[in-house]
Amino acid sequence: MFPTILDRYLLRRTLTPMAAVLISTMVAFLMERLMRSFQLLSQTTEGFKFLTELLVNLVPHYVGLTLPGGFFIGLFVVVNGLNKSSEIDAILASGISLGRFAAPFVGLGLLLMVFSVVLFGFIQPYSRYAYHAVLHAAENAGWNGDVRPKALLNAGPDVFLTADDADASGRRLQHVFIRKIGPDGREDVLTAVSAEVSKDAGDQSVKLELRDGRQVSTTRDARVYVARFSRFAFDLPLSQSAKLLRLRGDEVSELTLVELAQQGFGAARPALPRQTLLAELYARSSRALILPLLPLLAVPFGLSAKRAGSGSAMATGGVLLFLFETSMILGQAMVSAARLPAAVTVGGPAALFAIICVATWVTSRRRPGENPVSWLTEHVAAAFAAVARALRMRRVAP
Repeated sequence: MFPTILDRYLLRRTLTPMAAVLISTMVAFLMERLMRSFQLLSQTTEGFKFLTELLVNLVPHYVGLTLPGGFFIGLFVVVNGLNKSSEIDAILASGISLGRFAAPFVGLGLLLMVFSVVLFGFIQPYSRYAYHAVLHAAENAGWNGDVRPKALLNAGPDVFLTADDADASGRRLQHVFIRKIGPDGREDVLTAVSAEVSKDAGDQSVKLELRDGRQVSTTRDARVYVARFSRFAFDLPLSQSAKLLRLRGDEVSELTLVELAQQGFGAARPALPRQTLLAELYARSSRALILPLLPLLAVPFGLSAKRAGSGSAMATGGVLLFLFETSMILGQAMVSAARLPAAVTVGGPAALFAIICVATWVTSRRRPGENPVSWLTEHVAAAFAAVARALRMRRVAP
């Protein structure tokens, strides 16, 4: 069946808020993660290259993380808007049933479910391994002898170097600060007006020549020595090649859905615990399968918002989604820690959430705008209002 004008109208209004929520939330998550990586990336002259690769490999993870919430908010916003403007009343009065009204939303949920299966099942495992590969490369890139202005560099074992300014080659430095801790516990702090960095022929170390500076040395027994110098030189080692990165598959998050099913249900003994593999399989499948069910929750909540208020309906939906995601994470942790069956700890909460969605939809079809959640919200709001009135009366009584 081809989409009608109404279907296209509803989908067009849904995609805008959904895209806004996805983009804004994903950017916030990316910035938070990258802020934690800046110190590591500043240790190498290829920091911008590593930063770009980290961004690309983090996108699939955060798209999957924010997709259910963005989809639900987009649905709620469009249904609530149509409800407040009484467009839904006109649509239902024209003979269109509530099920037909929600059909394009469910269809969009099915498309997003297929996208999520591909994302969770195949793209995300490889991107997570690629993310760890980029971090491994950044950690082992180390210092190659170049210095960037105002970057705090780990220039060797227990040696930290920074300079206020440097030329384009990173060899001529201005206003240099160095802190070095010796094996005997002695701490040397050196400052210099300028410095020059030069590599040896084999690229094994660099020679750092300081000019017009001061050295403050503190021994283990707290004795302090201060010396001035016009020229001071010493050698620093360069980073050497590190060990190879582990193979993909040592973590369950790096396995595809096919690999999880093969190892989880296969006859051969897997390298990872079988229930841990099944917990990851059930959690990823549940996150994809709930997407077509979200319209069954968002449409009744949007219809009940006119009576109970949009804030309470939105908050209730957000809490339910948060509890679902938390139950998936907690269920996987319980499988790993307590060796509980994955079908109970992960499959049980997913089935309960699906029952809530279906029950909310079934009760709302009988009387649009009324559902168990709206009934509970109204009674809780009435209870708070009664408490507030009682408190006001007690203040007025004296």
